[in-house]
Amino acid sequence: MGRSYSMDLRQRVVARVAGGQSRRGAADDLSVSPSFSVKLVARHVRTGSLEPAPQGRPLGTGKLDPYRAFLIGRVKEKPDITMPELASELAARHGVEIDPASLSRFLCKAGLSYKKNAAGQRARSL
Repeated sequence: MGRSYSMDLRQRVVARVAGGQSRRGAADDLSVSPSFSVKLVARHVRTGSLEPAPQGRPLGTGKLDPYRAFLIGRVKEKPDITMPELASELAARHGVEIDPASLSRFLCKAGLSYKKNAAGQRARSL
């Protein structure tokens, strides 16, 4: 995901437009895209704010979030469970079909990782 433009640049775009320059002209002068300038000024007029809009999905709105307790509980009960096994348990118990890679990303974001220990064996850190 891209980064938002700085507040300084946002202020300069709005100041130029407020000073009488066109939105596209301000974009040309400041080397930003015309669509950024048009959308920024429209947002400023609508909300009065120059702050960038939040990016990404809000926390707690994913497909797996309602099953967080179940998934983390299963991993703590059986630390060496594989992602395909966990996916099949989730499907059998709750009827939710999910890719094992999605489960892995979900558990990593929850603070659980799967690392090799000094003996070369795999061990899940809890």
